[in-house]
Amino acid sequence: VEIYSLHVDCKVTSRFAHTVITSKIVNRANESREATFEVELPKPAFITNFSMSIDGEVYPGIIKEKAAAQNEYDSAVSQGQSAGLVKITDRKLEQFHVSVSIAAASKVTFELIYEELLKRQLGKYELLIKVRPKQLVKHFQIDVHIFEPQGIHFLETDSTFMTNELTEALTTVKNETKAHILFKPTLDQQKKNSELDETLLNGDFVVRYDVKREATAGDIQIVNGYFVHYFAPQEMPMLPKNVIFVIDRSGSMTGRKIEQTRDALLKILQDLHREDHFSFITFNNKVVEWKSSLLPATEENVASAAAFVQTLTARGGTHISGALLTAVGVLEKAEGLPERSVSMIILLTDGQPTSGERNVEVIQENVQKAINGKYALFCLGFGFDVSYKFLEKMALSNGGIARRIYENADPALQLQGFYQEVATPILMQIEMQYPENSIEGLTKNNFKLFFEGSEIIVSGKISDELDLLPVEIKAQSHMSNLTLKEEANVKEKEQVFQYQRYIFGNFIERLWAYLSIQQLLEKAISAPEEDQKALEAQVLDLSLRYSFVTPLTSMVVTKPQQQEELANKPTEAG
Repeated sequence: VEIYSLHVDCKVTSRFAHTVITSKIVNRANESREATFEVELPKPAFITNFSMSIDGEVYPGIIKEKAAAQNEYDSAVSQGQSAGLVKITDRKLEQFHVSVSIAAASKVTFELIYEELLKRQLGKYELLIKVRPKQLVKHFQIDVHIFEPQGIHFLETDSTFMTNELTEALTTVKNETKAHILFKPTLDQQKKNSELDETLLNGDFVVRYDVKREATAGDIQIVNGYFVHYFAPQEMPMLPKNVIFVIDRSGSMTGRKIEQTRDALLKILQDLHREDHFSFITFNNKVVEWKSSLLPATEENVASAAAFVQTLTARGGTHISGALLTAVGVLEKAEGLPERSVSMIILLTDGQPTSGERNVEVIQENVQKAINGKYALFCLGFGFDVSYKFLEKMALSNGGIARRIYENADPALQLQGFYQEVATPILMQIEMQYPENSIEGLTKNNFKLFFEGSEIIVSGKISDELDLLPVEIKAQSHMSNLTLKEEANVKEKEQVFQYQRYIFGNFIERLWAYLSIQQLLEKAISAPEEDQKALEAQVLDLSLRYSFVTPLTSMVVTKPQQQEELANKPTEAG
């Protein structure tokens, strides 16, 4: 079975990426064979379409409500055969896998489309394309088109498999607002060496870029009555932070995990800013405070903390509840902290609570009551023995986020990377205000914190009669309360996208739907049970209306001989 053509075509319009992967396969054997289509796509992406055509006959994927699709599928297939088509493969990716039997000399074309909103992290957007054809491909091509009306500030490509020969197959053309990246290696360029038919193409192909930012109140873009507002203020003074690291040193952390944690903490200590205050709490079945109060991040204190970190060893149980409540207590009684500062707790654990309070719902409730909206809680789950659902709910209920740390992918770097994202808060209590009676379906517009290098995105639908869209941003910075104002001329803004050849028409509307779904799903995690149903109903409605495979929908993949398979969206919490 030969893949004779593989084309990845990606259009990024104003951070919204639309990727089409087309694979053409021919069966050169004289009997029927299995043809496989395997794509690894970024976790935040939603599949929106899939089809295969076999000798001209098209078999589409149909997106339905998950429960309905499952029932239909179960009645068609005896239990136990339903191996889902999508599974999480690593820290950043999930894999879509489908195979079909094709007759001798037959051809099949697979096409998969997915969409995602690129998230700005540490000052750049990253578009990740996984390349793994597993064989030499006669016509292999990656096309990335980027259009950013704000202007492209910088652009780079990076790959884990590039050689000098392969670099010759890569071209980048860029002007003020557009870029086209083409990677088109010949068969010879793809070969590991001239004798063997083994491919070099195995790994990540990454495009990173950032946009220019002129306006202080961010940038507004409008297409077909939908707007998106990007806000990422530049060069603002940092808010000092008060951070308590709550570190699990129970028995299961022994060996590599505690070593990696020590390495990461030593580097993080070096990254503390002089204005910051910090402390450590470690826990197994006992909770130990390194110091009874927060200390300023002076050279001496940092050195003394580093010496303490070197001594961390792992044994005993897991008293998560006691450790978190102790951390809240330290923040509560802290004195002499800068008046405008951000207080946060960063929890790192690799297991379930086994000491003290063990009921995760009671822990969540007690922690939320104790924090009472005053501090942000970030939860890092090490490996796969943690209850990620518990950590995620606890973080989202307390103004933070959760992240899984993958053991097989340099955990120390992941821990540091996470810390860098939250290391530099520059605004707090951000309110993005729009004329209430002229906007429908507004996405989240209040944000507790804004970190340097990230971006706030708000989207909604503008009522027909609006000519000017006024925007007001209120926030607290290190020195003062800010108010930023901006007015967007709806007609002028609509013009920007009128003549762009490769824009998929209603992309801001799809961006709005994508962002709404992501935020509603997140909200449902920490919502009380009675609200969850309503939030999920909204997600389902949007997912079906805009055909996205989300955790509430399934794609039914049809095959010859009335066979069907299901593609579901996996989540980190399983």
